[in-house]
Amino acid sequence: MSLYIPDAFAVTDHAAIERLIKEHPFATLITPAASEPWISHIPLLAAEGEKQGGGMLIGHFARSNPHWQHAGEAESIAIFHGPHAYVSPSWYDQPAQAVPTWNFTAIHVHGTLEIVDDSLKTRGVLDALIERFEGHRPAPWRLALPDRQRDAMIGAIVAFKMPIRRIDAKFKLSQNRSRNDRLRVIAALRDEGYSEATQTAVWMHAYAGVDE
Repeated sequence: MSLYIPDAFAVTDHAAIERLIKEHPFATLITPAASEPWISHIPLLAAEGEKQGGGMLIGHFARSNPHWQHAGEAESIAIFHGPHAYVSPSWYDQPAQAVPTWNFTAIHVHGTLEIVDDSLKTRGVLDALIERFEGHRPAPWRLALPDRQRDAMIGAIVAFKMPIRRIDAKFKLSQNRSRNDRLRVIAALRDEGYSEATQTAVWMHAYAGVDE
């Protein structure tokens, strides 16, 4: 499954890709199957790989989710969505010669899931997720259950790693428009008054070449 990426919207900036995965970790994970694909919506973290230092994603399923039982049957795709917003033709210099569109950022990460069958490594994945989402808080929550309850909780999840084979990144941020149009879109998005539009403007300013 390939992502359609016109040349103007292709992204090879590793820092930008890492930023999107870090700031928008809640992914759609798809594993093809004979009848219909397995799809789960879960947070995923980027981590260093064990083979030749390559990158990988880590995460976990609920053990009751059958998705994990099909993990190795086909290559999976993790889809990360960044900021996105509607763009009105009225924001361009010549609105009568344009049509509505949608600006967005998206990354598809390809790789085969590998189930983690070691309880200590499963705990490591869980700890990494907790640290990612709790570590910045003034009073972060920590896993401090009695041993029996802790072990039962860890037994209720199935951790996995996903060595990254390929990344397709698409930032559709009006790069195909003139610089003046891009600046007008950024200004209009900032005025829209909702968070996705504001963040789309931020990403346009960073990655749509308006400082050229």
